[in-house]
Amino acid sequence: MKELQTGFPKGFLWGGATAANQIEGAYNEGGKGMSTSDYAAYKDPYATGKVDNFTFNVTSKELAEYKENEANYLFPKRWGIDFYHRYEEDIALFAEMGFKTFRLSISWARIFPTGLEAEPNEEGLAFYDKVFDTCAKYGIEPLVTMSHYEMPIALTEKYNGWASRELIPLFDKYARVLFNRYKSKVTYWITFNEMNMNLNSLYTGAGILEDLIDPEKKLEVTYQASHHQFLASALAVKAAREIMPEAKVGCMINQIESYALTTKPEDQLQALKSNQLNMFYPDVQARGEYPSYMARYFADNNIHVAMEEGDEEILKAGKVDYVAISYYMSHVTEAREDASELAGSFDSPIKNEHLELSQWDWPIDPIGLRISLMKLYDRYEIPLFVCENGLGAKDELTEDGKIHDEYRIDYIRKHVEQMKEAIKDGVDLMGYTTWGCIDLISCGTSQMSKRYGFIYVDQDDKGQGSLTRYRKDSFNWYKEVIASNGEVL
Repeated sequence: MKELQTGFPKGFLWGGATAANQIEGAYNEGGKGMSTSDYAAYKDPYATGKVDNFTFNVTSKELAEYKENEANYLFPKRWGIDFYHRYEEDIALFAEMGFKTFRLSISWARIFPTGLEAEPNEEGLAFYDKVFDTCAKYGIEPLVTMSHYEMPIALTEKYNGWASRELIPLFDKYARVLFNRYKSKVTYWITFNEMNMNLNSLYTGAGILEDLIDPEKKLEVTYQASHHQFLASALAVKAAREIMPEAKVGCMINQIESYALTTKPEDQLQALKSNQLNMFYPDVQARGEYPSYMARYFADNNIHVAMEEGDEEILKAGKVDYVAISYYMSHVTEAREDASELAGSFDSPIKNEHLELSQWDWPIDPIGLRISLMKLYDRYEIPLFVCENGLGAKDELTEDGKIHDEYRIDYIRKHVEQMKEAIKDGVDLMGYTTWGCIDLISCGTSQMSKRYGFIYVDQDDKGQGSLTRYRKDSFNWYKEVIASNGEVL
């Protein structure tokens, strides 16, 4: 019988998380090609009155307009927070907090500028060598995401992204280059960031221009693209085991725990179905096959996923070593006419009356994290990793260079407490990396003013500022959390 674990295990991987397209900048340096995220134009939410003015989707017409008239638009993910030139300073700050791990992603377009080259870009490879060497200097384990909401824009233009099977061998080539190059420097890998977010934005998650597909076939294209990514992920797992057997390769979803609005059986059933759609992605990657419940879902929605001979064997052979999640909020669902459209969506229009909301109207539900971890571990019985969790808020820099963010401390404290409870419940939890440990460009809105970090970066939504880094109050608080292995909160 397994012994009761009352605290965070020895060797627990505390740290923080980022993404290349939100921090690096230097979009046209070092031989990097243009990526899909480089064409996410800023839409001022304060001018439109929309808190979540998402820049997720880009159409073929918008892409053509952006390319023709770039000077008329702002593309904040092109400048990020200049991590490309300031990585040593930033990693030193992470080390000061005591990070055991630093989650970052590699820009595919920095390694293969168009994705089509026969040989990788040496300047791009050398940049990540320097980043990993700096991490090693401080004893920080890199946790590397291979595809985090960006890919070479050339693959979108040539193939309409992951709608095409042609991307599978291109990703396999990219993965093998990374594994061969960094096999002595990186142990922990994630293939695709939040793959289930394909259900929310095909452009962001799969590089697909939605206006080029039949709107009646959108769901089918979504699941076909996901199938191609499943195969690419499984092949990456296979390559990792060939090249570096000690490596750990995981999959990742945005964990969206759905609660039924009422005890009405129809609402309970809808919540179960919504959770199944969320779990579908790790079901395939952790179990190595399509779950039986999807057969009816595909039939009911006239979805036909094209599989080739050998696909099922690839999935079975490429099961991941762990399941990583991002967790920001829980959802409420009910049996209503648009229930199928809302299932799997990032945010629910039904708000939970028992939860407070963030400044961006996201419900704050720490217990939902515990529930999610318990359900996931019961389902897969392999290690879990919370690799994104954090509070986006408007931080105020005082005249003496201070940021008093007790609201962020309170948010993270409550989630850490619930992770500790989940471990006590028997969950095998590997680590926790807060999103984003340093202020960065928002994924959904391309804002800078939606801040998550323990480190304040002096830059506004339009890219103006000194880029000076300031420690927030949460910086020293998290430092103590890590030093005490989660005992001092």
